[in-house]
Amino acid sequence: MPTFDWSARPAAGGDIKQGKIDLPSKDEVLSFLHKQKLIPVAVREQPKQFELKFGTGVTTRDIVIFTRQFATMINAGLPLVQSLDILGEQTENRSFAKILAEVLYDVESGHTLAAAVGRHPKIFSDLFTNMVAAGEAGGILDTILLRLATFLEKNDALIRKIKGAMIYPAVIFSVAGMAIVILLIFVIPTFQTMFESAGIPLPIPTQIVIAMSQFLQSFWWACLIGIIATVFGIKTAYGTDGGRLAIDRFMLALPILGDLQRKAAVARFTRTLGTLVSSGVAILDGLEITAKTAGNRVIHDAVMRSRTSIAGGETIAGPLKESGVFPPMVVQMINVGEQTGGLDEMLTKIADFYDDEVDAAVEALLAAMEPIMIVVLGVVVGGMIVAMYLPIFDMINAVG
Repeated sequence: MPTFDWSARPAAGGDIKQGKIDLPSKDEVLSFLHKQKLIPVAVREQPKQFELKFGTGVTTRDIVIFTRQFATMINAGLPLVQSLDILGEQTENRSFAKILAEVLYDVESGHTLAAAVGRHPKIFSDLFTNMVAAGEAGGILDTILLRLATFLEKNDALIRKIKGAMIYPAVIFSVAGMAIVILLIFVIPTFQTMFESAGIPLPIPTQIVIAMSQFLQSFWWACLIGIIATVFGIKTAYGTDGGRLAIDRFMLALPILGDLQRKAAVARFTRTLGTLVSSGVAILDGLEITAKTAGNRVIHDAVMRSRTSIAGGETIAGPLKESGVFPPMVVQMINVGEQTGGLDEMLTKIADFYDDEVDAAVEALLAAMEPIMIVVLGVVVGGMIVAMYLPIFDMINAVG
């Protein structure tokens, strides 16, 4: 947000006053001065300084703490503006403090809280904005904020579980890959020189390993370009609708990992939609927001088909069943929830159940990955070592 230097004269007379203020535009600075009963003399925007930014600098934890404290203050009877002012001053995250200052200014200018936070979509999601709007409309903002904080905490815990499950195998395979590259570039050439000086015929496995070493030494740049091109190609394909759908469908079809992603997607979908519906957000808006936060194109398309279905007077459960992603139990429970009018409660129960299922799936993934990694590393690294020692055994036999 730009900073403006201003000077103005009090309407009642007196000396010219000067100051600085951070506001979106010059017109809003003039409006601010008029509200303070000041007659503007000059308003000038300060020159922009170069800033290097990485992301927003605001974490999910910052949002959760703000939401829960905000709910407590509103419930205690503090005015909205005073609550925002207090929270902006006490937050330790300076980036978040600036955002809250802008939200506070918008609210003081007559905007609703939902409209104020909606101006910062990188910080406050569509789900956050719509739930706040529902809370303001229903006069239950404190209840909605508490519900929202609980949702954010559980959703963040779910994401951390999945990331935690992937870190261990990623680190192991990365270290193994570096070890193989070091063997091929630095260790294998030493054996190659020794075998050439001995002039003995080399077994096929040894020839293959030496050929791999020679290729990597001569064309390492081609390997590097190939890796970069592959990563760029996948990223580009994921940016298209068809490519993202194909990749997400492939990920769901993977053994063990696909099951984990499916259960996590179901948990996220049911908790998000359940939270929105119970907060008073319209079902059509709730389904659209839920689709955007699905994290998987297959799930997104299934939810959007459900939105089209319910807009046409049909049920949500039908398209979910046709997608083949949602388990029959989930589809049947959603169907029962629709018929009984307790969809939000049923969705919450499903989400709680699948949170436990995600825990079990993470444990199953880690349990399966350990022996797989041992076997793969043993075959690759052990195979290379054995291949290089085979000629040595032949030399020993020849001498003997």
